[in-house]
Amino acid sequence: MTATKTRGVTRDELTLLAAFLIALTATLGALFIGEVLGQMPCVLCWYQRIAMFPLVPILTISLWRNDGVARLYGLPLALAGLVLAGWHSGLYAGLIPKAVAPCTKDGPSCTDQAQTILSVPIPYLALLAFAAIIVCLLSLKGKRS
Repeated sequence: MTATKTRGVTRDELTLLAAFLIALTATLGALFIGEVLGQMPCVLCWYQRIAMFPLVPILTISLWRNDGVARLYGLPLALAGLVLAGWHSGLYAGLIPKAVAPCTKDGPSCTDQAQTILSVPIPYLALLAFAAIIVCLLSLKGKRS
């Protein structure tokens, strides 16, 4: 009888899986809000989507190949998204003067009370998602190629 060698799941794989699930949840949530609920995103939300959506295939490939491509390609996107989400959250909170108005009266607006999930505004959720993905990518101990 031959002994089968089983390999356990590593900490890096779990961390990468967590980053993938966060990116997937954020992507599916954004698509649900836009496509199912029919709510148009504001300009800053569009830019954040540009940073979030590619993270799903990047993290998927990195999980599948078990390599360090997630850090190399995912970190710049997540950092760009974090900056955009930080700016958006600052505008939403009133911490940044509204010199740039991403949400218009007649167009899409994420400042409406209906634009919350579990009473948390969407700009704050995006900020949290990008920050969590960055923490996951920076905490990877394995290959850093």
